[in-house]
Amino acid sequence: MAESNNSRLETFCDGVFAIALTLLIIDIKLPASAKINTSTDLWMAIKDLSPTIIAFLLSFTTILITWVSHHNIMKLVNKSSPQFIYANGLLLLSIVFIPFPTALLGTYILTDHAAPAVVIYSYVNVWMAISWNLLTRAALRPKHPLVTNERAMLAMRKIHRNSYYSIAINTSFAILAFWFPLLVALFICVIWVSWLIIGMNIKEG
Repeated sequence: MAESNNSRLETFCDGVFAIALTLLIIDIKLPASAKINTSTDLWMAIKDLSPTIIAFLLSFTTILITWVSHHNIMKLVNKSSPQFIYANGLLLLSIVFIPFPTALLGTYILTDHAAPAVVIYSYVNVWMAISWNLLTRAALRPKHPLVTNERAMLAMRKIHRNSYYSIAINTSFAILAFWFPLLVALFICVIWVSWLIIGMNIKEG
């Protein structure tokens, strides 16, 4: 019964991740006001969409890595609890919220109003890190751990410990973004791309 519940939970989560990924593409379109009379006009209009496309790729990478990490965590547990389910819900809430700051980044990142967009995006990452912290904490409850074995316990503890670093780093980014939005946005991109590369090269033991 517990395995069935976890299976349903993971299936539900996969659906939420898929919808969030799909929603990201909605904002990538030429504005209705764009006047396209020549091929050059079209190329220029596409060029103007570059910040939106970059923001899309960043958020797609973020959600993809989060989905992979969530999938790996679900392999470490064999049962669930109310605390685990609600912490999981908080993580999903951060995922479905990502399209909004993504749209802000695409619209304002190269303007004088970039700071609010980057601050909000950074705080979504803080929110996500807190969700990971609560999710792993729920899985590691001393009296009722949800993990499958001792090896899974060690892996979950490592993820839980790393979540504190993620909270600290992203909170620092959110604060610095008030003054250095472009630099912070660049660091965020580098971190997520690095995680993508690391994740692609990890071999299962």
